[in-house]
Amino acid sequence: MNILIIGGTRNVGHFLAQELLNAGHTITLLNRGKTPDTLPDHIERLRADRTDPAQLEAALTGREFDVVIDNALYKQQEAETIVRLLNGRVGHYIFLSSGQVYLVREGLERPFSEDSYEGRLIPPPKANTFAYEEWLYGIDKRKAEDVLMAAKDFPFTCLRLPMVNGERDHFSRLYSYVLRLKDGGPILVPETPDYALRHIYSQDVVKAILLAMQQPAKGRAHNISQDETTTLGEFLGIVGDLLGVQPHLISIRRSLLEANGFLPDCSPFSERWMSELTNDRSKAELGMTYTPLREYLGKIIAHYEANPPRDPVGYKRRHREIQFAEASPAK
Repeated sequence: MNILIIGGTRNVGHFLAQELLNAGHTITLLNRGKTPDTLPDHIERLRADRTDPAQLEAALTGREFDVVIDNALYKQQEAETIVRLLNGRVGHYIFLSSGQVYLVREGLERPFSEDSYEGRLIPPPKANTFAYEEWLYGIDKRKAEDVLMAAKDFPFTCLRLPMVNGERDHFSRLYSYVLRLKDGGPILVPETPDYALRHIYSQDVVKAILLAMQQPAKGRAHNISQDETTTLGEFLGIVGDLLGVQPHLISIRRSLLEANGFLPDCSPFSERWMSELTNDRSKAELGMTYTPLREYLGKIIAHYEANPPRDPVGYKRRHREIQFAEASPAK
């Protein structure tokens, strides 16, 4: 197959490109070219800022693809441009969306199924806040999905992802917990909300894309999510066990952690903007099976041990977290 991958060569897109190459497909990458990739030189690379319709049109004019996998579609206008440029020139367009399309809905109970999409949306939080930016991300992903849904005869599949854990996560979210567990100090977590975690392994995202490619494009959305649902404490218990350490969690009022500038760095998996998704449709319609949580965490941790990433910026204030925990009555 002739396959275009838009964006995303740092994390999931990197693994996806390797899998497609190994399977004998011809791939083309399209991105801004600002982040160097380590993929083979013979791969064709198109350069465009996809937020500029003229640049995207110049890159894609006259081209046709069997499959397009879009890792970097975030806005309604970008979706409109993609439909205009690719309609009739792509066999199957696969859009990586987000579980946050549910988190901007009113009155939903976790976990969210694909049928939870329709309904009233929550009003925007206060502007120029972390909550507003996360709300806007979910709203914009919905607008992009809605453009695809409304496009006549556009052959697409939408994969909705929760938090993605993987060896190449450039945000180092899991690694930030690993460092705190290994240094033996306390981990500060907010008392509320204490939502359950249901993430996804990056290699399982690749698997879902490969399976979706084998299906006809039906204009359907599929949640892609691990089988296990855990509390944060249970999750970190597994990570600690793999590292041979006992986690020491200290619950602190969220407002205090925010006022001291510790969130989200001290506990990135403690936000209300972490979606919890069902995965029944992906199993029934795509034939997905999921890597067990402990197994994939073991693979990621083994990778970290062999290839230690650079310490996240948020870890530089680790000494302040420990001082704060020592002075806290919650300990």
